[in-house]
Order: sequence, then C-alpha cells, then structure tokens
Amino acid sequence: MQGWKNPNQKKMKLFKALTAKLQTNLFKNSLWGILSNIFQNILFSVFFIVIARQYDTHDFANYIIANTLYSFVAGFSTLGLGSWFIRELMHSEDKKALIDKFLKIQLYLGLVFYVFNVGLSFVLYDSSIIRSLSLIIGINVIFDNLIYMIKFMNIAQFEQKKSFVILTVEALLKFLLACLLLIKTVPIIYLCVMLIVLRLVTLNLFIKFGSSNQINIRHILYAKVDRQEVKKIVAANWSFVIIASISVIYWRIGNIIVSKYLTLADVANYEVSYRLFSMAEILPVIVASSIYPLMINAHKLGVPNMKPIYKNAFLAYAAYGLMAYTFVYSYSDIIIPFLFGEKYLLTAAYCNEMFLTILIFPTALIQAHVLLTMKLEKLDMLCNVASLVINLLLCFIGLHYFKSLSVINYAIFFSFLAFHVVQDIVLIRRKVTTVLHVTSFYAGSAAIVFGFYFLSDYINKIYLYFIFWSVLGLIFAGVFFKWFYKKNVPVISQPESVDPLIP
Repeated sequence: MQGWKNPNQKKMKLFKALTAKLQTNLFKNSLWGILSNIFQNILFSVFFIVIARQYDTHDFANYIIANTLYSFVAGFSTLGLGSWFIRELMHSEDKKALIDKFLKIQLYLGLVFYVFNVGLSFVLYDSSIIRSLSLIIGINVIFDNLIYMIKFMNIAQFEQKKSFVILTVEALLKFLLACLLLIKTVPIIYLCVMLIVLRLVTLNLFIKFGSSNQINIRHILYAKVDRQEVKKIVAANWSFVIIASISVIYWRIGNIIVSKYLTLADVANYEVSYRLFSMAEILPVIVASSIYPLMINAHKLGVPNMKPIYKNAFLAYAAYGLMAYTFVYSYSDIIIPFLFGEKYLLTAAYCNEMFLTILIFPTALIQAHVLLTMKLEKLDMLCNVASLVINLLLCFIGLHYFKSLSVINYAIFFSFLAFHVVQDIVLIRRKVTTVLHVTSFYAGSAAIVFGFYFLSDYINKIYLYFIFWSVLGLIFAGVFFKWFYKKNVPVISQPESVDPLIP
C-alpha cells in the first residue's frame, strides 16, 4: 500500500513544484507583456491618430488598403508554425539546429510571400498609388517572418521580456516619427519608406539583443533545408498554418471587402474601429500566450490538472470581455471624435458594433489554446475554417441587400459566436467543461449586456459604467466572501455537559 502511494505523492509533489515555477514565470512574462504592450499601443495609437489627422481621407484610405494587403499576406507567410515551433523547441534536444533551420525557412517564406503581396495588389487594384505603396510596405513581410520566429523562441523559453523591450523601442521610434509629421507632413510614399527603415532597425535589435546569442547568420545560411523537408513540416502541421492564417483573415479581409464594395470613408471608419478593438484584445492575447506553456506542462499529468487553469482563465476572460464592451458602448461617442477629429464622428456607432465580438473573443482564445494543448489542432482548424466561411457568406449576402459597414461588423460577430459554440461542444465532450458552465456563461453575459442597455435609457452612460460595475462588483465580492467564510471557518463543537441528563 505504501509503495502504491509514494509514486503518486512524488508525482504530485513534482507537479506542484513545476506549476509554482511556471506560474512565477507566467506572472513575470505577463506583467512585462501587459505593461510593455500598454505603452506600445499608446505610442502606436498616437502614430495612427497623427496619420488619420494629418492626411486627407483619400491618402489615409490608400495607405490603409496597402497596409491591409500586407497584413493579409503576412498572416499566411509564416505558415502559422509558431505554436508548432514552441512545442518542438520545448522538447527538442538540439535546439540550436532547430532554430537555424526554422529561421531559414521563415526567410525563404518571407521572400516568396513578398512577391505574392505585390502581385495581389496589381490584380485587385488599378490605383497606381496603392500598387506603389504595396511595393514598399510589402517588404515588411520578409522582416516580420524573421521577427516572428525570434518572438516565439522567446515565448518557448519564457524570455518574452526581451521581445517586449525591443518592441517598446520600436514604438518610441514610431512616436518620434509621429512628432516629426506634426512639424512637417511628407508625402505618403515617403512615410512608408521611413517605416520600412524603422522595421529594419527593429529586426537588427531582435537579432543582436533579443535572441540570447542563439542566432548566427553564418549558421543560418549554411543550415540545410531542402524543399522536401519544408513540405514535410507543412504537411505535418498544415492545421497550424490554416489556424494562424484564418485569425488574420478574419479581421483584414473585412477591410478588403469594404474597399471593393463600399467607400474610402468606410475603409477609414472600419480601420479606426479595428484599431480600438486591437487595443482591447492585447491583454487576453498576452496572458493567453503565457498561459499556453503552463497548460502544456499541466496537461502532461492529465486533463484534471489542466482544468483549474482553464476555468480560472475563462472566468477572468469572460469578465474582461463584458467590461471592455460596456466601456466602449459608454464612451465611444466621446473617445473617437476626441482622438481622430470631428470627421470620424459617425464612427462610434460602427465601433460599438465591432466590439460585440469582444464579448466572446477572449474566451474563444483561451478555449483554442486548450484544444492546441490537447493536440486537437486539426479540429480547431476545422472550426476556424467553418467560422470563416460563415463570415464571408454573411458579408456577401448582407452587402447584396444593404450597402453598410454594419454588415461586416455583424458578420464577424455571428461567425465568431458559431465558432465559440462549436468549441464549447468539443470541450464538453472531452470533459474539460460542462453544459452548466457553458449555459451560465451565455445566460450571464446576455443578462449583463441587456441589463446595461436597459439602464442606459434612464442613467447617463458616462456615470452608468462606474455605477453598474461598482454595484456588480460588490455583489460578487459579497457572494465570494460568504462562500469563503463557510468553507474556511471551522464549526466549533459545544462542550460536553456535566449533567448526564442533558444530551
């Protein structure tokens, strides 16, 4: 009996020690990521705001279209092998060889997809300015592929701090460029050239300071990578390719559709809304990337060890989505005109529509990481493909009847909702979650959102946000402390009576 217990005790002791270490790393990396990304996005947002203000709608929209094409192609160019690379690097015995090989593959892919980016701009658009901007901006595909690899290498080794510092430096440089634009506005083409130079500086910083001296250009050039090996890697991990690509297509395809079916003003409105949304998704994305290695290690000891991590993250993410949506719903009318000017006064309504997706984006993200942890990437890929198809169908059908930007925003939301529901079903069947947990999430989210809508008719939204969440926070705090008290306060037994007649 004793011999049966000891292995389990030893196993649990090892798991607790490992979990404690990983949680410490998780906290450090997440904290660095959150602080760095807040700072970066403030500076990037300043740069974006300056561009929106300094250039007219026509130049701004052309820049957005060219930048969207580059972002669209960049989503494919890495072949989505970041998650696969993390998993392989954590288990690889020859990490140096794997890094050299993976970097060379990303370099080749960057060159191929740059050519594809230029070709796509010539096929889709007749505008000479869009084509010229794509020739310049598209160079970022090559640089981004190399930076992409180094960033994921740092994630696998719990060294995201290096990536965050370098990206913060890049944000500072962009901020300085924005300050120069306020003094002297240059033609939009010159601006794109300066941005390419800036990105090249960032790449050099990653190679020299962000890779822990694990990258040697000579070793990379001499690394043996043939076509058959690349085909083998892609064939074995094609689900990662599709998953990563779809995540970009989801958001960037909207701008391309808008540019072909609607006006340049709609392109600008969509981009402004998306920029605010991208700021809101920073926190869950950073924390999820840090939680992912923790879940991988916990899953090695069985699904029950992973479930507490998932449930706690899910609860926090659900709360974040609700607070982010109600915040934008309350203040978008004030924030957008203040930041971007009066010409974007009508953008607030479109922004509120887009932010419906933030209600389910964070929880869908953590559930996607659970599926990857359980090596269900092919299933997750099928969910992503189905969701994208629904998104495109809703877009084209909706635009056939209504020439409005609202069609794009609602198409994203309902397709994402379908994706979330399918995830729920899979995780229920895998006994990671329960029907009660899922229904509570949807019912609770709907109740809070509609309750906020109802109260906004009677209370000014500016004050409602703080009142609503203060009251709700007090209620939850009260319930929690009541539960905690019952669980932790021991029952004090009465002393034995000296009178034998008294029981």
